[in-house]
Amino acid sequence: MAKEKKLVEAITSMDVDFAQWYTDVVKKAELCDYASVKGCMVIKPAGYAIWENIQKELDRRFKETGVQNVYMPLFIPESLLQKEKDHVEGFAPEVAWVTHGGLEPLQERLCVRPTSETLFCDFYAGDIHSYRDLPKVYNQWCSVVRWEKTTRPFLRSREFLWQEGHTAHATAEEAEERTIQMLNLYADFCEEVLAIPVIKGQKTEKEKFAGAEATYTIESLMHDGKALQSGTSHNFGDGFAKAFGIQYAAKDNTLQYVHQTSWGMTTRMIGALIMVHGDNNGLVLPPRIAPVQVMIVPVQQQKEGVLDKAFELCDVLSGFRVKVDDSDKSPGWKFSEQEMRGIPVRIELGPKDIEAGKCVVVRRDTREKIEVALEDLEQKIPEILETIQKEMFERAKAHRDAHIWDAHNYEELKDIAANKPGFIRGMWCEDQACEDKIKEELAVTSRCIPFHDQEQISGTCVCCGRPAHKLVYWGKAY
Repeated sequence: MAKEKKLVEAITSMDVDFAQWYTDVVKKAELCDYASVKGCMVIKPAGYAIWENIQKELDRRFKETGVQNVYMPLFIPESLLQKEKDHVEGFAPEVAWVTHGGLEPLQERLCVRPTSETLFCDFYAGDIHSYRDLPKVYNQWCSVVRWEKTTRPFLRSREFLWQEGHTAHATAEEAEERTIQMLNLYADFCEEVLAIPVIKGQKTEKEKFAGAEATYTIESLMHDGKALQSGTSHNFGDGFAKAFGIQYAAKDNTLQYVHQTSWGMTTRMIGALIMVHGDNNGLVLPPRIAPVQVMIVPVQQQKEGVLDKAFELCDVLSGFRVKVDDSDKSPGWKFSEQEMRGIPVRIELGPKDIEAGKCVVVRRDTREKIEVALEDLEQKIPEILETIQKEMFERAKAHRDAHIWDAHNYEELKDIAANKPGFIRGMWCEDQACEDKIKEELAVTSRCIPFHDQEQISGTCVCCGRPAHKLVYWGKAY
């Protein structure tokens, strides 16, 4: 029989061509495929299973803070979209329009939702009357459409899946508290579940959400040194409320405008998982998010008792997401496939192992082989999975921290942007002209004004040299 070709041979090395490596991993790990509609993707079972776990974990965390799920229509009337001028201007270039219903032209164009602020506002205007109706803390899981010019699987597509939270509060203080609460929730989820370290901060005026008073963000660093906005939380103040007439009768019977928030996370986090943790053998998934945590691979499975023992171990480990690969492929192929798909742990079990009362446990992240007695397996697997989770986060954090650079003037900024991938710390005078110049000339954008790092690394703006008091994280981004 001809030797079976290794799956990983089809993956371009990330050091040779990172973009191609990413595409290869997405395709070979069967996470998604291109659709017949340009710029859209088919999310395959392996990819969707990751999204289901993201959904499940986020939804649980949302509900613990009092969030309720709802669903809004897919379509937004043009007149409704026009009510909030700043908002519509921000989205106008990306909007897809429905002009016909069947064969009949519509009296009013319908926008396919790029986001649902206006729908929630319209609903709240009719649903909120009194302070007793507040707060409204709603979220919806849905897809949105933005007609992007350039697309990449998971990172940027014309239709993508996400959740969008929309809340209404009696006071500005409550709204701000909710905005920060959700940002912290996203940060904890990324670090605790996805093993992705993040930097929390505020977006500049230029980069904030259209129509928002303030936008807060978590920023993560990919293996190639580019940044990825991983989750955002927006404080709308009462701007949308005034545009849509969302008022409530306060306890003193005066009419007041509500204060709103919005927050979201998308399927681009699957792209983040690939680019933070993946290697030249494919996907590497943290145990807490992996659809399959343990794959048992029987060796010489045709021999009596091997498969039975494999399924017996599967029952022993039933507290985990565990599978037995009993396909008729060779063990080498199965090992390669398990690595490609990023399954955290592989258990190799053959006749000799069974006889000796042991098995070989292989870690996906380090490829370390650990000999474990069969009777100890139930105790050892959770320990190994926890170690993998912890060490994956630590490695990602060490990589991020090693790629943070300080720039004190424009020449330094220019040099780092050209030669040192990663985050760049630089002071900013808060003039948008400087921000625009940096973006235009260096293809570097402001990622955030970090909450927990306002070290005055110099007294002057990294661009113009004028006095500056705000430290900004800059970077090239997806």
